[in-house]
Amino acid sequence: MNKKVTIIFRNPLLKKSFDDLSEEDLLKKRIRRAIEGIKQNPLGYGLPIGKNKIPKIYSDEGFTNAFWVDLSKSWRLIYSLTSPNEVEIIAILLEWFTKHKEYERRFKY
Repeated sequence: MNKKVTIIFRNPLLKKSFDDLSEEDLLKKRIRRAIEGIKQNPLGYGLPIGKNKIPKIYSDEGFTNAFWVDLSKSWRLIYSLTSPNEVEIIAILLEWFTKHKEYERRFKY
């Protein structure tokens, strides 16, 4: 049985940041493509981030897993998965990075 996959944003500010992007913005297009990929294969679309590498900012909010998606050479999208019941998966978009240095700082690479 295929589970329904729902995509949500971590918080209203992140959703607003996405909504404020122009429809022609390459970043918005790449995020949309990632959202479709996550809907099709939530566990296999992004690469898992090791539990010991999940930033405290995520774990403090209760996120116990995280995946990253390569949006371009230096852009990254981070999401987490939860399954509140047997028929649904919720993918929470945590944040995206448009500069690799920001990503490296967040993950202490």
